[in-house]
Amino acid sequence: MDIKKLSKFLSLILRHKPETIGIKLDKNGWANVSEILRGMKIDMATLEKVVVENDKQRFSFSEDKTKIRANQGHSVKVDVELTEKIPPEILYHGTIEKNLKSIFAQGLLKMNRLHVHLSADIETAKKVASRRSGTTVIFEVAARQMYNDGYKFFQSENGVWLTDKVPPKYLTNTN
Repeated sequence: MDIKKLSKFLSLILRHKPETIGIKLDKNGWANVSEILRGMKIDMATLEKVVVENDKQRFSFSEDKTKIRANQGHSVKVDVELTEKIPPEILYHGTIEKNLKSIFAQGLLKMNRLHVHLSADIETAKKVASRRSGTTVIFEVAARQMYNDGYKFFQSENGVWLTDKVPPKYLTNTN
């Protein structure tokens, strides 16, 4: 089995379209593991391998492994029970050059997701940006200044920093 393909399919189910395999997520984004196994036609060992080998650690099991959810990146309305945190001075966001005009005008917007995703280091931001075709652009986000100005930040279980939006005045193009 192709673990990467299974991981992408699990992301689709747990972040965007649970109805693809006829399941529902609870209000906190959890899905019943037995329903996932049945719907994806895989066994528990394979699902555990998908979770463990995901390079971005996108998924989490409940303590008893009867439930699973995506850590962030949802387009469906769920509350993954994030705790507000004070961010570091600087966070990073990777994108591609064709988005610059919009970003300089409007800032970073969550678009069809629940949050804007930010990275703690440049390398992760570059990796995120490189998934899209085009010239990579990295922004520094004055995260602590945003926080001091009243913006809320959260950090998901896999270390991704989340916020509702990043206005242009907090962005610096590092290129």
